[in-house]
Amino acid sequence: MDHGFFSGQLLIAMPGISDPRFERALILVCAHDEHHAMGLALNQPVEGLSVPDLLERLDIADEVKAPPDLVLIGGPVERERGFVLHTDDYASAHSIDVGPGLTLTATRDVLEAMAQASGHPRKAILALGYAGWGPAQLENEIKENVWLTCEPDEALIFGGEYERKWTRALAKLGIDPERLSSIAGRA
Repeated sequence: MDHGFFSGQLLIAMPGISDPRFERALILVCAHDEHHAMGLALNQPVEGLSVPDLLERLDIADEVKAPPDLVLIGGPVERERGFVLHTDDYASAHSIDVGPGLTLTATRDVLEAMAQASGHPRKAILALGYAGWGPAQLENEIKENVWLTCEPDEALIFGGEYERKWTRALAKLGIDPERLSSIAGRA
């Protein structure tokens, strides 16, 4: 956490979250400052839409070499807008650093790189839409036990088994999801 902000951290939705769009969500916070926060959900695939399918629809390449990963629903905001979260071995003039080893690019050049045999990021996910928070909203939700936070790792970010990512993130914190309660308390 940098200066009280959560850029580069994973958010793990607590049981009983009031917004069903975020039930069992695992979100990587990509940008966070005093004005806003923005993140991408890592465990909500678009049913039946793979990265190569989307690249072909966008006329990116005739022969797509991208892995057959599924496109993700990054969040409920601007669902028609695409974001690529990738390893920092690729960057363009429009890329932003998210955290150690992670970069976010939302321009066509990263999609074109993903379709090439070389010059592409070592690992990448493509998400449509994002999760967004206004000033101090994310900090307040964390104080109200809406989210747990943990350090990211490549397996949680780029790995498959989307339905297990939430449970695996909790296990990283030593938490058994069966023991979590949707009722928060104060000591």
